[in-house]
Amino acid sequence: MKFRDERFPKTLRLRRRNEFLGVQRGPFRLVTQHFIVYARPAGDRETKLGITVSRKVGRAHQRNRIKRVVREVFRKSRADMPRGLNVVMVARPGRGLPGYENVVDELLPSLIELKGRVEKRQGKRNS
Repeated sequence: MKFRDERFPKTLRLRRRNEFLGVQRGPFRLVTQHFIVYARPAGDRETKLGITVSRKVGRAHQRNRIKRVVREVFRKSRADMPRGLNVVMVARPGRGLPGYENVVDELLPSLIELKGRVEKRQGKRNS
């Protein structure tokens, strides 16, 4: 029996401050109920994820839970995600703790929408 590789290796994470800032300063942003999702084109590479949860969102255990849930959704649905994006998800304060289903409902459509915006902008530049 073959198993899908569902790990979340370091190569799929944004890890440095300048990587996060580079994505957040880009023109592609989408606001959902619980997150602000930033994206930046990354060529044909796999999508990388960075997560930011400030202290305004809640105590340490709440912030850690949000990050854990986002990583799990990203890990489980990697095959369905568009390629070629660097993504930073910033948790919005005062919105409560999102559950697994909330993150699934917000993450995948957001990435598809942002990928469409990136391709549309790149198409204009090539024309």
